[in-house]
Amino acid sequence: MPRSVAVLMDPIASIKIVKDTTFALLLEAQRRGHALHYMEQGDLALRQEAPFARLAPLSVRDDVNGWYLLGEPVWRDLREMDLVLMRKDPPVDAEFVYDTMVLERAQRAGVMVVNDPRALRDCNEKLFALDFPQCMAPTLVARDADELKAFVAEHEEVVLKPLDGMGGRGIFRVRAGDPNLNVILETLLGGGPHGEGRRFTVAQRFIPQIQAGDKRILMVDGEPVPYALARIPREGEFRGNLAAGGRGVGVPLNERDRWIAAEVGPALRQRGLRFVGLDVIGDYLTEINVTSPTCARELDAQYGLNIAGLLFDALERDRA
Repeated sequence: MPRSVAVLMDPIASIKIVKDTTFALLLEAQRRGHALHYMEQGDLALRQEAPFARLAPLSVRDDVNGWYLLGEPVWRDLREMDLVLMRKDPPVDAEFVYDTMVLERAQRAGVMVVNDPRALRDCNEKLFALDFPQCMAPTLVARDADELKAFVAEHEEVVLKPLDGMGGRGIFRVRAGDPNLNVILETLLGGGPHGEGRRFTVAQRFIPQIQAGDKRILMVDGEPVPYALARIPREGEFRGNLAAGGRGVGVPLNERDRWIAAEVGPALRQRGLRFVGLDVIGDYLTEINVTSPTCARELDAQYGLNIAGLLFDALERDRA
């Protein structure tokens, strides 16, 4: 049955369709006969209690020379939509949080919002992983420089990263005794040389298996896609992120991957996190991506999958 599907995303004119998962979702929705509507972050509003959005009719095609066509945007009550795909990239800043509050008003009226707005607020992509300590390498989240230095001294080789980062930005690999540690912490903490940090920083024991890839495991309704995309660092680099120059290679899930997915999956279902990306290095879960997980198009191309189709199958079962 055709439905109205709205998407909140970053500017569609700037995406790279060969690897954009939001685009894969839009192609699948259109293939199923759903009417597409497009909005960006500035297009949300509240009129009294009513959630409104400036929605532009959207059509898409899988063609790098012209992949979208937008109609004239019109302000509409979001409660007229059947489904809203929330696919805005981080940072999860105050404006992102406000967006989830607007979308939650639509959700209360019966609109399906994916992923759940409350879960997007509650489940920071780095902190949420700490709900599963049995799956993780030793990790510290702190604002105190001395605590972070002690963690580096204890574990000898550590990755330091901002709590709100994405795409490999602001990530440092340090060793005990590194003469640059103080300035790295000053940069991440946003404070001075005496440890008066203003921003949380994540410290995680370095996992040498990163050279075999930082695996992205996509979860649909709490169940893993049977293949992951291993993002392998380029030569001389320790970050596997594709945005940092990593190379994506599909790999079948191993026994440990499936165990991690089984540990995390029930909590995803409980929170309404219908489409999620787990990041796994070696034997360890490192992050849980809930805002706009990617890598579906790469896995579809390598294995003949239709991951967006799996998600829409699940969503349509709920509306049947």
